[in-house]
Amino acid sequence: MSQNEKITIDRLIGLKRGINGSGRRIAAITVYDFPFARLADRAGMDLLLVGDSGGMVTLGYDSTIPVSMTEMLTMSKAVSRGTHRPLLVGDMPFMSFASKQDALTNGGLFLKEGGMDAVKLEGGSEYADIVRALTRAGIPVMGHVGLRPQRAKFWHGYRIEGKDYRSARIVIEDALELESAGAFALVLEMVASEVAKVVTEKVSIPTIGIGSGPCCDGQILVLHDVLGLYDNLKPRFAKKYIDLSPLIISALSKFKDDVLVGKYPEKRHSASMESSELDKLQRVSKAEKDRPVVSEA
Repeated sequence: MSQNEKITIDRLIGLKRGINGSGRRIAAITVYDFPFARLADRAGMDLLLVGDSGGMVTLGYDSTIPVSMTEMLTMSKAVSRGTHRPLLVGDMPFMSFASKQDALTNGGLFLKEGGMDAVKLEGGSEYADIVRALTRAGIPVMGHVGLRPQRAKFWHGYRIEGKDYRSARIVIEDALELESAGAFALVLEMVASEVAKVVTEKVSIPTIGIGSGPCCDGQILVLHDVLGLYDNLKPRFAKKYIDLSPLIISALSKFKDDVLVGKYPEKRHSASMESSELDKLQRVSKAEKDRPVVSEA
């Protein structure tokens, strides 16, 4: 596959299966805006997820629950305008797929207006019928099992799933049911690594891990965690590849200092009038200044 060739769903699945069963890992990242989407595209990412986590990372919510379809579509449009190669997946926010009709309407908006190639739906076997309805309507679906952030706040919090036999079986059965319903890939979030390995071996579609160990077909992280731009939550699986926050603060502080002492802008940062036009402006301004004021009384 060419480095510049668009990643389609078939090609993504092909990365797992490969030729003669020899595939390669899938690199995915969660992004929310145009400039970072462009950079992720240039970095060669296979898949970009416009996550509902953008509500926390970029909009300041304390969870993903308040995120609306309008906000998701705004972020999706921005990301789609900044990319050419990666597969683009829009995250269906809380209550946007409560019924088949809701799912079809909102899933369609991600493709028609948001510029996405597919949607991600958080949930297990209880959503299999909705996944079937979406795929039958031509809306590709990425599943999401294991930790479910949209529910975690209300139930048992953010914890590893699959640490005991019962919860491990739930994760595996959810994964198999979603594959059977037509999902083209699965996000495994905060699943015990042994269980993630079992799921990856059992399903024929790619598994994309986040906090689920090294045996998934691919890995995804939030871009702001990778770059050190989001410090509110520090999940153990997040790896900071660079800490941009101090660099950004330093740059902004230098800008402020330059403004306060008059070092910015310099002459090279400004534009000037032609001398003849400046003379004309000065003559007119002087004439207007010297013109006597006529009383209206």
